[in-house]
Amino acid sequence: MNTDGHLPHAEAARLRRHVEFLAAAGPRSRRRTPRAMGRAETYVRDELEAAGWLVERQPFEARWQLGATDRHGHRALALKPRLHRRLSGANLLARLPGRDDGPVVLVGAHLDSVDGSPGADDNASGVAVVLEAARLLAAAPTAPRVVLAVFDMEELGLVGARQAARGLSRGGKVRGMICLESVGYFDDTPGAQRLPVGFGRIFPEASAATAAAGYRGDFTLVVHRRSSAAAAEVWRRAAAAASPALTGLPLRDPRPDGLPGLLIGLAVPPANHLGRSDHAPFWNRGVPALMLTDTANFRNPHYHRATDTPGTLDYGRLAAVTEATVVTAGSWPDVPGRG
Repeated sequence: MNTDGHLPHAEAARLRRHVEFLAAAGPRSRRRTPRAMGRAETYVRDELEAAGWLVERQPFEARWQLGATDRHGHRALALKPRLHRRLSGANLLARLPGRDDGPVVLVGAHLDSVDGSPGADDNASGVAVVLEAARLLAAAPTAPRVVLAVFDMEELGLVGARQAARGLSRGGKVRGMICLESVGYFDDTPGAQRLPVGFGRIFPEASAATAAAGYRGDFTLVVHRRSSAAAAEVWRRAAAAASPALTGLPLRDPRPDGLPGLLIGLAVPPANHLGRSDHAPFWNRGVPALMLTDTANFRNPHYHRATDTPGTLDYGRLAAVTEATVVTAGSWPDVPGRG
């Protein structure tokens, strides 16, 4: 699959149906609202299997896990650390039949939401993209080497993704990872897009591009590192060719993959704004990764609130996110030295 031919066609109505179902039961949490979480998990599994994917449920237990709180009322939960004594959750991993050989590209999103929020954007939007991508990838003439992942307990500190990264990163099983984190909210109003404090000094090019566009929230931020810069460019071009066309704004995290990047993040906490989702555990294990996001609390006034509902999202642009993601997953460029 490449960007030279026709882009796969994602359906906005399907995306909306997924978001509406997932958000309908209110907050999704393995600990606080297990019924809603179970219902959401069953829906995701059924949709993946209906699209022809083999789904594996991978339960996990994590003890003495340093993470975050998902308690209602916190706007920046990543900055509210908590030590979890014991957590029990489960990730879903899906593969197409006959594609178990060789390294894969992982496309993933987290299923849980914070307490008090139905989580339409954060992160039913990301899960909806995974489900629609499943339909499109299954229809490809040649089944791509892609694994789909739906992670648990992201809001508690990337717990499910840490478990998945530990198992999948061994032996070079994953050549690239795409994380979908809050990807459905757009606002064309001038001034709708905010930037973190000090952003302009660290990322002058992205800051200048945002200012030149009138601080409109009309783009998808494509967070990458040097190892995934080529993949970020594939995604940007595919998004520009989608209908409707979508602007992808690449933003390079200057840290290296692996342990050095993790240590720099611990020493310089502001750098962790770029590692606030499920791609970070893969970066920390040396896997090239992208995070796609509408920038969450820097754009969306409904972030982590009861008003994060399906009616606030832009499903046409969410379809463009899906199409660009499918193209990138199916044509992930190799990094020199990684094979």
